[in-house]
Formats: sequence, structure tokens, C-alpha cells
Amino acid sequence: MQAKSLKIHPNDNIEVALTTLEKGTLINNGGLPFELIDKIPAKHKFSALDLNEGDDLIMYGVLVGRALEPIPRGALIHTKNITHASDTYELRERKTDWHKPDISKWKDRSFMGYHRADGSVGARNYWLVIPLVFCENRNVDTLQEAFMKSLGYQPKTSPYESYVNKLLEMQQNGKENEISSFDIPLEELEERPSKVFPNVDGIKFLTHSMGCGGIRQDAQTLCGLLAGYVTHSNVAGATVLSLGCQNAQISIFQEELKKRDPNFSKPLYILEQQEIGNEKNMLQQAIKKTIAGLIIANQNVRKPAPISKLCIGLECGGSDGFSGISANPAIGYTSDILVAAGGSVILSEFPELCGVEQELSDRCVSKEIATNFLQLMKTYNDRAEAVGSGFYANPSPGNIKDGLITDAMKSAGAARKGGSSPVVDVLDYPEKVTKPGLNLLCTPGGDVESTTAEVGSGANIVLFTTGLGTPTGNPITPVLKLSSNTPLYLKMNDIIDIDTGNIIAGTETIEQAGERILDYVIQVASGEIEAKADLLNQNDFIPWKRGISL
Repeated sequence: MQAKSLKIHPNDNIEVALTTLEKGTLINNGGLPFELIDKIPAKHKFSALDLNEGDDLIMYGVLVGRALEPIPRGALIHTKNITHASDTYELRERKTDWHKPDISKWKDRSFMGYHRADGSVGARNYWLVIPLVFCENRNVDTLQEAFMKSLGYQPKTSPYESYVNKLLEMQQNGKENEISSFDIPLEELEERPSKVFPNVDGIKFLTHSMGCGGIRQDAQTLCGLLAGYVTHSNVAGATVLSLGCQNAQISIFQEELKKRDPNFSKPLYILEQQEIGNEKNMLQQAIKKTIAGLIIANQNVRKPAPISKLCIGLECGGSDGFSGISANPAIGYTSDILVAAGGSVILSEFPELCGVEQELSDRCVSKEIATNFLQLMKTYNDRAEAVGSGFYANPSPGNIKDGLITDAMKSAGAARKGGSSPVVDVLDYPEKVTKPGLNLLCTPGGDVESTTAEVGSGANIVLFTTGLGTPTGNPITPVLKLSSNTPLYLKMNDIIDIDTGNIIAGTETIEQAGERILDYVIQVASGEIEAKADLLNQNDFIPWKRGISL
């Protein structure tokens, strides 16, 4: 019986174990048969050739590592016998021809969204309350406490609080011995009141640790990110709190708004505490203005829109050795369909594009865009190396444990989220997407910072692949989690929306999974399905601080 392993590219000299393979297992994937000399855990790699010290390791057809010692054919690849290595890159001729997928079944598809004055269409209709500086976080928290239960966006009592009360009631009634065996579904303890504003999906209260104390560039980028959220298609309007003396000034924020939407017309209320003076007076004003804004926002209703109005963020976190052969290429195919239909996609996490720079730069539609990409990659890595690190240090302990041994190995799989279409633009954080097609956005490899940035650049849906499970979401954009393997989906089905493990099992093709994912995206964008992250109220928001503190 042929072993379950995969040689991803014809030029590869290492293979992936699709299931745990015992020592002595016969491998025969089209070449000369050989036996494994080590046990190979599922997701991990083994050498398909006899390698000498210093030899290149090739996977996905690119350099992903270098042998630190002789590695016999059939041996396990691990951190002690290989090290990170990646190809050099340079500006070359354009390679923008690509095989467009057949979109005949998608050309007339639409979703039910919220149409904005700037021509964008949102998948949700939120009101935002945001601070320009961390000094206003407490006031944002106060407003959140005042609004959420009163307007029906939060249960009067959380199911966990109700659970505690049930256990305390048992203790008080002398039933201490029954507490350890007491079990009741939390759903039965949750009572959600009806929303006062039924067409407003929620009020989102963002807090952060920035706005002052850092370099001026950090204040500028923060204002740009916040402006990206206020002008976002999923947002109806916003209440903004400012202290007054911080680096992130109101004037900078307003400049960033104009960059993104010169004709900005959403309801927007900005309150400055040092100008108003009395804190209670400011909070009362904020409440009155927010209610007025919610009345306006509630007039928005869903209407049909072509799927070309979708902008999908492509993200990964808690990746494993299967991510690059199931979930990532699956959403890569979803991306290609959407691009062919006139939509937009965003591929970010630049440290996780290390080793595939040449391919991506060759796919850029102009030499100017390619040059921008290569310069951003080099500058980013140089800054990391200046403080004693570099892209090579990107894989996390969880990544390594589950088969992603080097950054180049991780990157080669991560890049498959971007499909095969040409790169139409390269953006530096926190610039906004303005062109349909595949956009590259410079962000960290940290999944929450990167997701935060993708949404700030316009993503109205995010596809987030994971092999280990990452419980995260975003305040204003549905974040759909896709598992690379079925055991993860079954184990953590409270946070995983879509399973792509059928690709590993061989019962579904990448193309079939990609189409299934896009159909799910359309239902989520139409409000027919809630993302698991939204049901769990996961509102993670972490701006990227690129500079130092002063």
C-alpha cells in the first residue's frame, strides 16, 4: 500500500507526511522507491534524496533551507539538521500572464450589503467609538458600559455570570457536593434582548495603547489606521474622543480621512476633553451625539451588490505543516475567482513572504510596483536584523512543532493565499486599497496586528487560515477561520467556520474547496451567517507600532 505523503512540486527534494508514517514505510511517489529510516509525524517533512552538508532543501519549488549535516534519504527534517535559507531576489521582467478561473457561475452573483456614499458596499453596519490617544480608553469603556446592554447589543447578564450565580445558589442551598457534576449548556443561560436599532449591527468600542509618547510617524500611522476604520464600508459613522495635547492630533486624523475619502459625509462626532473641560459633560455630549448618529445609521438597509464590491483580507495564524497544501491554496483559489470577477484581495504579513519575493515581484504589473515591494521587504528585514533578529526568526514554537521548520518553508506555503493573479498594487501600512485585484500590504507577521491592518485598508471580509487554532476576530469585519485539517475543526468547532481538511483526505480538490469558501463568504457578507468570532464577541484590535518610544 502506497504511503500517504506528498511531493508538492516536481523539483522538490523533501516531501510532506499526510499522516504519521512509521519507520520502514515504503515511499513511492513516482521516483525510485525507498524506505523511511525515521518515524515521520503527520505534517512533518522527510528527505527524498541523500543530501550532503550545505545542500539546498527545495519545497514548493523554492529554496526553504540548507542542510547542516548529511541527511540520508528517508530521514526526518528537523531544526537540528537544517537551517533557514532563502533565494536572493532582483528586479526582473514582468510575468503577469495567469490562468483565470472560469467565473461563469459567479458573474451574476451578488450579496446583500450596505451601500455607502463613496461607492463601497459594506457587509455590516456598525457604529464606532474610538480614542485618538490611550488617555481616553477609560472614557471609551464608560460609554461601552452605558450603551451595550441598554441598546440590546449585550445580554443583561452574561451566560458565564449566570453560570456563576447558579453554582452560588447551589452552595447557598447546601448542595456543595453537586457543584462538580453540575452541567448546563451556556446557551440556555443567555437571554439576548431585542436591538433598539435593528439595522445597526452593533456599536464597536476600540481601545489601544498609542497616540502619544512614541515617534511622530507612529501618531501619523495611527491616525491613518483609525481613519481607515471610520471610512470603512462596514462602518456607518463614528464618535471620536480626543484628550487634546497628544501627538495624534484631530487635525492629523482629519487629514487622513480626506486622503481616503475626499467627500467624506458619514456622521462623525469629535469631542476633545481639554476643550470641553468637565468629563461628565463630555460623556453626556458623546452619548447624545452617538444616539443621534445611530438614528441616522439605522436608516441604512441591505441592498443587492455585485461580488466585485467585496474586498477580502487573506490571513493566517497558528499555521501548521498542512496550511500550505490545504487551507492556504484553497483561499488562494477563492482569491483568483474574486479577482477575475473584479473584486479585491489583500495579502499581507511581509515576514511570511521571505523566500518568495522573486515570484511576487515578477507578478507585479509594473516595475515601479515591483521595486516598491522589494524595497519594503529589504527595509523591513534590515530593521529586524538591526535589533538582533530577522525574517529567519519568524516561525513560532507552535509552527515548528507542527512541521514549519524555517521561515522560508512557512512563507512558501503562506504565499499561496494570494493565488496566482497579477499584483496590481503594493501598499505600505496603513494605506487603503484603491485598485481591484491582488494587493500586497506591508504588515507584521503577527496575525492580530496584520488583521487589524488589512481591515484598516478596506477588507470587508477576512479569511483566516489556521492549523493549530487561533481565537481571534475583528471589531468591524467578519473574520472567518478555516482549519487546515479536520481534527482541528472537530476539536475547536466553536471558533472554526470552515474545514479544508478534505483536501488532505483526498476527497475534495483545492478548486472545489475554493468555490465552497466563496459561496460561504457571500452568505456571511449578506448577513445570513454570523462568523464564529462575532458570535464569541472577539473584537481584537492591535495597531502596529513601527517606531521606538521617546
